[in-house]
Amino acid sequence: MSKTILTCAVTGAGAYSERTRHVPVTPAQIADECLSSARAGAAVCHIHVREPSGAPSMDVGYYREVVERIRASDTDLVINLTTGAGARFIPAEDDPQKPAPGSTLTTPEIRVRHVVELRPEICSLDIGTMNFGKHAVLNTPAHVTAMALQVQAVGTKPELEVFDIGHIDLARRMIDSGVISGTPFFQICLGVAGGAPATPQALLSLLQFLPTGALWGGFGISAGSLPMVAQCVLLGGHVRVGLEDNLYLRRGELAPSNAVLVEQAVNVIDALGGSPASPAEARQILGLRAFEGTVDALCN
Repeated sequence: MSKTILTCAVTGAGAYSERTRHVPVTPAQIADECLSSARAGAAVCHIHVREPSGAPSMDVGYYREVVERIRASDTDLVINLTTGAGARFIPAEDDPQKPAPGSTLTTPEIRVRHVVELRPEICSLDIGTMNFGKHAVLNTPAHVTAMALQVQAVGTKPELEVFDIGHIDLARRMIDSGVISGTPFFQICLGVAGGAPATPQALLSLLQFLPTGALWGGFGISAGSLPMVAQCVLLGGHVRVGLEDNLYLRRGELAPSNAVLVEQAVNVIDALGGSPASPAEARQILGLRAFEGTVDALCN
């Protein structure tokens, strides 16, 4: 079996509560969770940032601190910054054309400004508009195209996050038109209310629509997390775990850290005859350019 790239999504943008008390909040905590996940076997860390209250944030300064801390460490961890923030739209009850409190919808430029400044190796790119739990996220073709072009202009590879078959269709049209360059890397996201379920049948169905030669990984949320690790490995894909996707180590037991979820996934990969890729191997598989030195060195 080929090497399996293991991504750890360390914090996400979910509501903070007693149940999420192990989810990192500050830039220092987020960076520390990334580094401990790397030591446990993750090659890539997928990063959101939060306000001190635990609320999701788009603050470039928070992203800069996280990235600087990781780059200043002795790890060669691959950094993957989210661009998913800034897409939520909640219509006001009295006028659905106006946003209600909680809406975050903003411009493509604002959604990718931290990527343009910090130049991570990868950033997520949500391809489709969809219901997402109780709300909707709006990713119009024009917005997604603008974001894809801006991040690729600074050398960052977009990870194409797809939640259903229609998203893959849009991604394929972007690839065919030249908006997405190089070998595409799809992240198949399963189990979100409004998207495809975290089942073997759904994963197999979505894989049939990927373009020939595409790289892919996948994950399930909540109880679907570990089963989807096994399914993806068996089907030759890469995997993702972490407290963004799943808060539990096992039924009724909160995971105390991201690292224990990474260790659990490594055990599954090993049991199925595979082995986790190192960061250097992940860069080679995905065709990433290598980063050296601090953020300031990269941006000058």
